[in-house]
Amino acid sequence: MALNYYIIYKPYEVLTRFTPEGNKACLADFFKVPTDVYPVGRLDYDSEGLLILTNDKALNQQLLLPRHAHEREYWVQVDGAVTETAVKELSAGVDIHVDGKLYHTRRCKASIFPEEPALPSRNPPIRFRKSIPAPWLRMVLQEGKNRQVRRMTAAVGFPTLRLVRYRIENITIEGMQSGEMKQLSREDIYRGLKLKA
Repeated sequence: MALNYYIIYKPYEVLTRFTPEGNKACLADFFKVPTDVYPVGRLDYDSEGLLILTNDKALNQQLLLPRHAHEREYWVQVDGAVTETAVKELSAGVDIHVDGKLYHTRRCKASIFPEEPALPSRNPPIRFRKSIPAPWLRMVLQEGKNRQVRRMTAAVGFPTLRLVRYRIENITIEGMQSGEMKQLSREDIYRGLKLKA
């Protein structure tokens, strides 16, 4: 069986699967890949950015095992003038609810972007309000609970407006447009993810 590896920039409001659900867009509306290729992990319907598609089951298992603790970098636009105190709280870990239970997130790296990062514009764009700032944060996590980043920024008082997964280890969407796909070699993807091939 030929192994295939792709990275995509998942657009906003697209399901992380190839089968449609109701009137929601799915990956098949944007990306043409062999029928045995599936996404590794997930990215929420209302989030955008990096997703890996493959039919390599070994890669899937390695990447999703919590003990491997792969770095995932998110670029997060938040509602309101985010404070250094909030950034310190995010970095130290905050309490969020996951599956109805209280969970304290692991330490992560969080910082405020000095200026808006270079990303393709979102369609539809976030609601712009002149009187309320909407700065960007960079957050690097080594865990991925359901809707974790959104829950974390909400916990420190700054709800997420736009969420983009920019990188997993050394694989990034740098220079890619929303809805774009790149095919990678097995060697490149394993090296980029710091996995043993």
